[in-house]
Amino acid sequence: MDGLKVDVEGILNIDKPFGVTSMDVVRRLKRASGQKRVGHAGTLDPVATGVIPICFGQATRLMEYLVDGTKDYRTVIELGADTDTFDAFGRVTGGNDPSHVTFNDIDRSLECFKGVIHQVPPMYSALKIGGKRLYALARAGIEVEREPRRVEVFSIKLLDWSPPLATLEVSCGRGFYVRSLAHDIGQSLGCGGHLKSLIRLRTGPLQVSDTISPSEAERRFADGTWREALHAPDFVLYDLRAIIIGRRLEDMIAHGQPLPKSLRIPVSQPSERCRVYTTDGRFLAIIAFDALTGQWRPDKVFSLTYSESGS
Repeated sequence: MDGLKVDVEGILNIDKPFGVTSMDVVRRLKRASGQKRVGHAGTLDPVATGVIPICFGQATRLMEYLVDGTKDYRTVIELGADTDTFDAFGRVTGGNDPSHVTFNDIDRSLECFKGVIHQVPPMYSALKIGGKRLYALARAGIEVEREPRRVEVFSIKLLDWSPPLATLEVSCGRGFYVRSLAHDIGQSLGCGGHLKSLIRLRTGPLQVSDTISPSEAERRFADGTWREALHAPDFVLYDLRAIIIGRRLEDMIAHGQPLPKSLRIPVSQPSERCRVYTTDGRFLAIIAFDALTGQWRPDKVFSLTYSESGS
């Protein structure tokens, strides 16, 4: 396939299949679309399915807003066995009979994992230590000490306990490993545990109920109906305040100039950001408030033609 002759600017909400990597999905859709600038906003393990945002064109400059945003997961944890990968693909390294564990035991243990916590990432992860990926070291039989990382868990709910399987829903911020949660819950209960299955239900405004498969995306690129599934880049900025500006300020932002101090845009917090639209509805930029100078400055400037939160 020769690819599209037009630029694709936006985000596809893809349901990642089981057993493939996030980069596998990127490569498939890059090939199908014929686009050069394609990336994903938040890695999912091969064992996981669900929402993986695939960004095209200038939308790749907004991936950080999805990566940094809140994510919801549903996971099944199997108690009674630890594995070296913290999931069902790994080698069993220990564990104890979990038949004595009750629903209330698990529910109480979850209190330790809510709020701002420090979590040790798994050895089988893409994090780098000394310039090398942890999973590469793990595959070579090398285990290194990992520093706990500050992560935030907004909620954890135990949905079901059908021994030895516990089903949970988790809402969390950036950098949280559900595999580590599975392992840590098993440790706290004294029986061991690992992640059996995982689905990402939501990333920012993107819901699993609105996803399409990679195969459907490929078909849409082939038959020209891809626009119907594409979210405009500014769709992910739903939590930023929107402002509309006139031609003079549009020219200043387009040239990277700070806006006049006399401009009266209310500021609610230091380094606040706003999304900016022109009077004809074009998404133009993200601007950030500089508390040192008391001015709004362009943070990211775009040259897009569609309107706010289109899809």
